[in-house]
Amino acid sequence: MISVNFLNSRKYKEDQSIKGGLFILEIKKICVLGAGLMGHGIAQVSAQAGFEISLVDIEDRFVQRGLGKIKKWLDREVTKEKRTKEEADEIFSRIKGTTDLKKAAGDVDIVIEAATEDIQIKKKMFRDLSEICSERTIFASNTSTLSITEMAAESGRPEKFCGMHFFNPPQIMKLVEVIRAYETSDETVETVVKLAKKLGKTPITCIDSPAFIVNRIFFPFINEAFYLLQENVASAEDIDTALKLGLNHPMGPFELADYIGIDTLYKALESFYDEFKDPKYRPAPLLRKLYRAGCYGRKTGKGIYVYGK
Repeated sequence: MISVNFLNSRKYKEDQSIKGGLFILEIKKICVLGAGLMGHGIAQVSAQAGFEISLVDIEDRFVQRGLGKIKKWLDREVTKEKRTKEEADEIFSRIKGTTDLKKAAGDVDIVIEAATEDIQIKKKMFRDLSEICSERTIFASNTSTLSITEMAAESGRPEKFCGMHFFNPPQIMKLVEVIRAYETSDETVETVVKLAKKLGKTPITCIDSPAFIVNRIFFPFINEAFYLLQENVASAEDIDTALKLGLNHPMGPFELADYIGIDTLYKALESFYDEFKDPKYRPAPLLRKLYRAGCYGRKTGKGIYVYGK
């Protein structure tokens, strides 16, 4: 809990704006924890909005890979004349990659965690961050399915903890789900909503519930497509075509499953089933078989479809 003396300190007041009686932290520096699929995209959109970014991962090769993807994305925008080379270079210069967590997170205003979907790993990260970060620092998790409240309880600052769920790819997708844990303060929610808007996103808020809003509805939808396929109702290609043309979706359920990862989808449905004990969330046997075979989709070169290397 933040002390009264800290709340009344001059530095804290200098970093705040007041809105409706709430103290809203003015975000200037952001640490993105995890340079993978989501992390590098979150870092890029944050840098594009003018923020100073530290991008951290456990190994330098992961950091460099993430930075390389950001550079490639920006270069492509320059080629397409969506921005100038000078603008791209300025954006890239705002992102500092490192493997040193203390260096990355010591003086930031918010840490956005985008690590692997393993709650034990995430909880340890937040315990470590609690010893490193300033009392003012907000913690946000980009998890798509895991309990925000459970992570917040391990963080040492549950009132300054929330979910900030971006969608893939963050550079394009406009929605951000802001998730309130059991003890999240109104100030934290307002601060994160304000940040999402500065990033050019449309934030919506919800309470902590398995998979929040979008994935709570959509993952069982994709799971039903796997049941149709294993029952030989139609081919994967025809099911994808039916959903794209019949519902005007840009991708079919199997194309999307391969894109987001069979492993991610399977683990999410398993967590739903564990939480609710409702058979409607039980992963389809075909989905489980693909998961056990290590056929995760695009990331492994094979899922429902086979992809060239």
